[in-house]
Amino acid sequence: SCGRSLPGNRVKLLDAEGAEVAVGEIGELCVRGPLVMSGYLDRPEETAKAFAGGWLRTGDMARRDAEGFLYLVDRAKDMIISGGFNVYSSEVENCLAQHPAVALSAVIGVPHDKWGEAVMAVVVLKADARASAAELIAFVTEHKGVVQSPKSVDFVDALPLTALDKVDKKTLRARYWQGLDRQVG
Repeated sequence: SCGRSLPGNRVKLLDAEGAEVAVGEIGELCVRGPLVMSGYLDRPEETAKAFAGGWLRTGDMARRDAEGFLYLVDRAKDMIISGGFNVYSSEVENCLAQHPAVALSAVIGVPHDKWGEAVMAVVVLKADARASAAELIAFVTEHKGVVQSPKSVDFVDALPLTALDKVDKKTLRARYWQGLDRQVG
């Protein structure tokens, strides 16, 4: 949990239409209060988008338990919609991290004619470790279910990182979406 909201601030978890989601369901973390920014400097369009519906839309997906504790799940832009199901990349990455051969992974959606997007894992293996794509797919399927399971796995030596040493999913998506001449699955 990342805790509860601070006194004087309001937090709601909203769906895409701006309706509050039920306890335990995932929605976008939206905030109001004196600690919230007033907007982006000289960027009125971005400000209007960020404050759609009168709430600052953080881009973070979260759920709230019955005691009011918030749990961050993923970034909205990293969510994969595959066949009408929401797949949270961080949940699949956390599962892959439990596999003894995996050093690091990034999970993204790639285009798919039937499902819209298919779950793809880009994986760095530990030194001297071995694992096949089928093994990792089966591992995730066993622990998270078939919807969350990658439909393909690409093994790489390193993942692109941002200046803050976070996996650069924007670069990864561009790599796999541009020139994608095959369908996954």
